[in-house]
Amino acid sequence: MRTRDAVARDYYGILGVDREASDDEIKRAYRKLARRFHPDVNPDPEAQEKFKDINAAYEVLSDDRKRQIVDLGGDPLAPGGGAGGPGGPGAGPFAGFQDIMDAFFGGAAGGARGPRPRTRPGADAILRLELDLQETAFGVEAPINVDTAVLCTTCSGAGTAAGTHLATCETCGGRGEVQSVQRTFLGQVVSARPCTVCQGYGTTIPHPCPTCAGDGRVRTRRSLTVKIPAGVEDGMRIRLAQQGEVGPGGGTPGDLYVEIHERPHDVYSRKGDDLHCRVTVPMTAAALGTRLTIKTLDSEETVDVKAGTQPGSTLRLRARGVPHLRGTGRGDLYVHLDVRTPTKLDADQERMLRDFAKTRGEEVAELTKQGGFFSRMRDAFNGHA
Repeated sequence: MRTRDAVARDYYGILGVDREASDDEIKRAYRKLARRFHPDVNPDPEAQEKFKDINAAYEVLSDDRKRQIVDLGGDPLAPGGGAGGPGGPGAGPFAGFQDIMDAFFGGAAGGARGPRPRTRPGADAILRLELDLQETAFGVEAPINVDTAVLCTTCSGAGTAAGTHLATCETCGGRGEVQSVQRTFLGQVVSARPCTVCQGYGTTIPHPCPTCAGDGRVRTRRSLTVKIPAGVEDGMRIRLAQQGEVGPGGGTPGDLYVEIHERPHDVYSRKGDDLHCRVTVPMTAAALGTRLTIKTLDSEETVDVKAGTQPGSTLRLRARGVPHLRGTGRGDLYVHLDVRTPTKLDADQERMLRDFAKTRGEEVAELTKQGGFFSRMRDAFNGHA
């Protein structure tokens, strides 16, 4: 039987790859050689030794730390140079079989993962809350009802009936998984799957809690009060820590998110922290000037409409909008003026209006003179009337 040299082995040469080879190139070279020299495929006695060297080379070059030792001139599998690998002393012909499974199937085939924990964190929950503009602007303490899973008070989350305990699964022996063995041209392939008896937990509940049926939690409706800060906007979410679903087995509850939906207001529309409304004033009031009383969200304000106010004019009331969510102060209130022109006039009103137009030189006949109708209209819009 061939013996190994005491000097560091050329792991790159064993796999037939360059020192700059990528991980994928190393894996492909290993797979190719493993198929060729596996004892089940190649019964030659030399193949077994070659197979050990191939496994050792793959173990080293697929591990960044061990590969760095090789690049520095060392041998991580030499005595005192690191943990023994598939090619080390005492290694059997299938000592590197796990590496073969990793290379061919991309994972630790047959590797024990351990049982799943019965206690797991709970899921987050979301609740829609509709509020009026007044409530989103100035804040409110709103009562809410939440349908979520809560801790079972009968078993305190254990899932077992009083005076009983969990039992180790007899099928998987507490591992949470069962293994099966298949023979292939590469040898025995060991695969693992979750135990169907204990669902991967490794334990069973011989006597489940009569209240929660072993889940450790029950569904119920809870009443909470959520404090809505002043200035929240439509679509914002408020987080209530650990007020969501209790996890299976009495696990840590998730969070509850309250999503704000602001109802449309009859008068005001909102853009950020500013409020907007529209007020219609008669043509005569816009021409002569007037005073308006505006009812804001929390007060009444009197504003002056100057004589000669034009359609589309806007009045601004500072700090009469929505309070800022972060910081101090408030947004503004914008009053948009619509000037109303009368649509029906009686004979006396029409006569007076025509007389007024004559005094202003605004009769239609006059507008057609001195440059024409469109010229006068241009002057009128430019403020030359």
